[in-house]
Amino acid sequence: MFKTKKEVVFVILAGIFITNAVVAELIGGKLIQIGPFVMSIGILPWPVVFLTTDLINEYFGEKGVKKLSFITACLIAYAFILLFMAIAIPAAKGISPVNDDQFQAVFGQSMWIIVGSIIAFMVSQLIDVSIFWFFKNRTGDKKIWLRTTGSTVISQLFDSFIVLGIAFWLPGKINFDTFLSSALIGYTFKLSIAVLLTPLIYAGHHLIKKYLEEDITHKD
Repeated sequence: MFKTKKEVVFVILAGIFITNAVVAELIGGKLIQIGPFVMSIGILPWPVVFLTTDLINEYFGEKGVKKLSFITACLIAYAFILLFMAIAIPAAKGISPVNDDQFQAVFGQSMWIIVGSIIAFMVSQLIDVSIFWFFKNRTGDKKIWLRTTGSTVISQLFDSFIVLGIAFWLPGKINFDTFLSSALIGYTFKLSIAVLLTPLIYAGHHLIKKYLEEDITHKD
């Protein structure tokens, strides 16, 4: 590892990708309200996931994204297992600044949320990479915006409805109207951010390409 600049790039992108995906799942149980709309706070780290997904797609291919997505899903499940263990171990009474009820309230997400999060993550990632390469195979290295935004438009539609449907609507935590409005506003927010991130995609693409070309030039 780290013998080439391409390996360094992959490790950095993978680290950013995994960190934001896991954090998004851990904080996803908190709902926030923007005007009349309700959505999960877990949407905040997702724009970074979009960004790294597209860059990994560009330089490490479809297999790279799929493998990283499966690894990340396993790590998300592992993180929840550790949280369940931490919840099961009693806090030191009179010593711990966080008692059991407080810890449970923050990290004690239901099985529905965990299942919904992991399913939504995997489905959206697999859809994203498929659509990304559908466009890339037809446009080559041109129209980066089309494959990055196009893949996000479809994949996040599924993600927004799956995670809220399984985690909150099916268990009866929210009614159908709230589920529909929350999913739509969450989707709109993520899509808007994805569009705004388009310049960063181009900037990241340029920096990585330049960095890797320097490595090739040095070898020559």
